[in-house]
Amino acid sequence: MNTKVMTYVREIEAIGAVPKILETVASLTGVGFVAIAHVAETSWTACAVWDKLDFGLKAGDGLDVTTTLCEEVRSTRGSIVIDHVELSEQYREHRTPRIYGFQSYFSIPILRRDGSYFGTLCGLDPKPMTLSAATTVSTLELFAQLVSGQLETERLHAAARTDLSDERETAELREQFIAVLGHDLRTPLNAFQNGVDLLGMKTRDDAMLQILQRMGRSVDRMSALVDDLVDFTRGRMGGGIAVSLREERGLELQFGQVIAELRAIHSEAEIVDIIQSGISLCCDAGRLCQLLSNLIKNAIVHGAQAPVQVLVTCTDRRFFMSVTNEGDALPPHVVQQLFKPYWRSPSSTHHEGLGLGLYIVAEIARAHQGAIDVASLDGRVCFTFSMLNLERGHLGAP
Repeated sequence: MNTKVMTYVREIEAIGAVPKILETVASLTGVGFVAIAHVAETSWTACAVWDKLDFGLKAGDGLDVTTTLCEEVRSTRGSIVIDHVELSEQYREHRTPRIYGFQSYFSIPILRRDGSYFGTLCGLDPKPMTLSAATTVSTLELFAQLVSGQLETERLHAAARTDLSDERETAELREQFIAVLGHDLRTPLNAFQNGVDLLGMKTRDDAMLQILQRMGRSVDRMSALVDDLVDFTRGRMGGGIAVSLREERGLELQFGQVIAELRAIHSEAEIVDIIQSGISLCCDAGRLCQLLSNLIKNAIVHGAQAPVQVLVTCTDRRFFMSVTNEGDALPPHVVQQLFKPYWRSPSSTHHEGLGLGLYIVAEIARAHQGAIDVASLDGRVCFTFSMLNLERGHLGAP
C-alpha cells in the first residue's frame, strides 16, 4: 500500500463512526456489500468495507477505476442508484454490472467541504433491491454528507495536532539553544571581566578609569542577561528554578546589600527601605536577593519618578516582602500577563532586558512554595511576595 493510499485509508479510519455508518447503510438498503472509496482520475481505493458477500475487497485494496461506475459519479458529481440492472435501459448493457455481477447498486458522491471530490459511498448486491425511493436516496446522501463533515473535522484536528507538535519542538529547540548559549557566553564574559578588573588596578588615569567602569557595568549587565537566560531554561526544561534551601540568619544584611548596589547603579532613583532586623528563614538567600533585585529594577524602570518603597518583615509564621512604586494603573489583562516570559506591555517604552525578570520572580516564589501578587490602585503598583517561615525545616508545613 503506497503512502497516498495509506493517507486516504487513515483519513476514513480516523472517523470512529464509519463502521456503524456502513452497517446502518447495509441494513437500510439490504445490500450485502457497502464501502467508502477514494476515487481519483486514475484510481479507485477501498477505504472502509462492510462485506457479507465475500466480495474480496478490504481497506487499501484497489480496482481499475475504468471498470467502475464511480468514475461516472466523479465526473458528474451526481449519484447513481440502480434497483435492477436488467430492467435499467441505461445500465443493462453496461460492462460494469457484468464484471462485478450485481443487479442493485448505488454510488453517492462524498465531497470535501471545500468542494473537492473525495470519493463515494457505494454498495451493491447480486439481487435486485428497492434503492431509488426518495427517502432511501436522501438518507444515503445524508450519510455521505456526514462522512464529508467528519473528514473536515479530522483534517482540522490533524492540522492542530501538527501545529502543536511543531510548536513544542520549536520551543524545546529554542530553550536548548538558549541554555547552550547562556553556558558558552559565561567563559568570554568572565575573561572580559577579569581584563577590566586588571586594567583598573594598573591605571591611574581618571578618564581611563571611567571608561573601565562603564565597561564593567556593561559586563555586569550582560552577565545578568545570561543568568536570566539560564534561569529561564532551567525553569522551563527542569520543572522549575533550582533552589538550595537552608536556614539563613541575618538576611536583612544581604537584602541591604542588594539595595545598596541598585542605588549605586540607578543613582537617579530613590529607594526607601524598611527592613526588619534579625530575619531568620529557611530559604535560598541568593534567590530571594535575586527576587528583590528584579522587583526593584522593575519598579525603577516602569514606575514614575517617585521613591520606590521596599518593606521586608518576618514573623514566627510568615516572611513578607513588598516593593511599591507610583505609576499608571495596570489593567486586569496586563496583570494577567505580567509574569509570562518575554512579555512586555504594548504601551511600554522600555525595552531593556529580555522580559524575563518578573517570570523569574514568579519561579523563585513557586520554588519557595510562596506567593507573588500584584495590586494596582490609586496610582500605585505594589508587588508582594510572601512565604511561610520554615526556619525549623518543615517545608510545606502551615
